[in-house]
Amino acid sequence: MRRGRRPARALLAIMSVIASTAGAATSGAAASYAVIPATRFTSVLATEAQAAAVEVPAFALRVEPVTNAEYLAFTIAHPEWRRGSAPPVFVDQRYLVHWAAPDDPGEAAPAQSPVVDVSWFAAQAYCESEHARLPSWIEWERAAAASATVADARADPAWRQHLLDWYAQPSRTAPAAIGGAPNLYGVRDLHSLVWEWVEDFNALMVTSDSRDQGDPDRLKFCGEAALSLRDRDNYALLMRVAMLSSLKATDTTANLGFRCARSPEGIRP
Repeated sequence: MRRGRRPARALLAIMSVIASTAGAATSGAAASYAVIPATRFTSVLATEAQAAAVEVPAFALRVEPVTNAEYLAFTIAHPEWRRGSAPPVFVDQRYLVHWAAPDDPGEAAPAQSPVVDVSWFAAQAYCESEHARLPSWIEWERAAAASATVADARADPAWRQHLLDWYAQPSRTAPAAIGGAPNLYGVRDLHSLVWEWVEDFNALMVTSDSRDQGDPDRLKFCGEAALSLRDRDNYALLMRVAMLSSLKATDTTANLGFRCARSPEGIRP
């Protein structure tokens, strides 16, 4: 196992373009963010040989994932991110494919459901429009480890079973509306609706073979990865790592959305 490749120079150049196109702020009501306190945290990605906890500084995380209604407002304010207008270097051909039209999500994309079929580049651009960014994996994992009552519920068999139950459900034609019970920090729907982009998705621990984008069975390496990771019983999180590690920044899928993170300054706990 080895860490994923660092972004190439071309990717860094693309990011400068994103910054110039993101604009100031998306129209509409300001999104709610919750402060996730600093702590020492051991990631599921820690190997048996490197299982030490690391310091995760405090950060603010969007309480809910970005919705279709919010993303529509973003594309209206920033037409360069409309379906059909976003450059192919940033999005694949499935970008917002389930929307009825570039300016109309339609019945297949309810207003209060998480937006999906959005690339990493598009998600990062949206977050920049909120003066934010995508969360890192360890930030997302740290927030998602909380139950309604404890900061780290990963050792709780009932909590783990709840996550696995979601994976066992049949796929929906569209994600359900946001509205799950909040966790200890007031953040909701981290697990029960869609998977979510993270800033460093291409630096998660995977084998080099798993990055073969032409392989139709993108999750075939999941079991192998689980054998090498510290918390091999936490299969639901390992599934998420496997899925993210298999993607390119231009990829879009029908079960992958996002939420944003930023500095906790000015955000009340």
